[in-house]
Amino acid sequence: MEFLLYAISGALVGFIVGLTGIGGGSLMTPLLLLFGIPPHIAVGTDLLYAAITKASGVVAHHKQKTIKWPITITMAMGSIPAAVITGIALSFFFGDYEQYTGIITTSLGVMLVITATLLIFRKKLQIFANAQADASTGSPLQRHKASLTLAMGALLGVFVTLSSVGAGAIGTAILLVLYPKLKSVQVVGTDLAHAVPLTLIGGFVHMGLGNVDYSLLFALLIGSIPAIHLGSKVGSKIPENILRQGLAGLLMGLGAKYIFF
Repeated sequence: MEFLLYAISGALVGFIVGLTGIGGGSLMTPLLLLFGIPPHIAVGTDLLYAAITKASGVVAHHKQKTIKWPITITMAMGSIPAAVITGIALSFFFGDYEQYTGIITTSLGVMLVITATLLIFRKKLQIFANAQADASTGSPLQRHKASLTLAMGALLGVFVTLSSVGAGAIGTAILLVLYPKLKSVQVVGTDLAHAVPLTLIGGFVHMGLGNVDYSLLFALLIGSIPAIHLGSKVGSKIPENILRQGLAGLLMGLGAKYIFF
């Protein structure tokens, strides 16, 4: 019965991801916690789940030549070492998972709130990005975009490893601001190409810590993969603004819960 429940949960999250395009981490991890899965297992399992479900998208974008690999590599140069160092720090400074559970849940709350905020102010962020694109190349963001890309990648590496949230929505926001001349499909493709190795390495980090439930992972994949395709077909018939605002409200509430309670 548990396997069936988790498969249905995977299908639910996959369907919502297909509807909204929002990454599964911000939905899956809170749902697993609701089912009583320990935070360290929820995060570790979800990271591998995210890497596997997003991999096919990278292949598709690569074939369409919508990935800017130099940007992806620059972000990964910051995020992947940061993810590994985060895992080493958890192993070195804490005797067992119970000692860092609070860090995981607080990080999850913070990342959910940031994700929700980005969803709410998505249009304003797009306007800001367009203004940056029209501005002279002498703007501070443009002058230092390479180092900022590396630094923001490092921050993502830490917090995605701790929470499994942010590789999609927050990564996209970073690209919009720092690389405003990218087409929307290039932003999505480039972010996806960075998210897969980051979540995979983060998943491997948690594997080393013993934080992955493989039967749970299999059940989630069985349910979610077909549901993602179904959701993407249905999503074209529902106003995007309603979907995103509703999801933003849900994530904001969940984020506040994990930060303050």
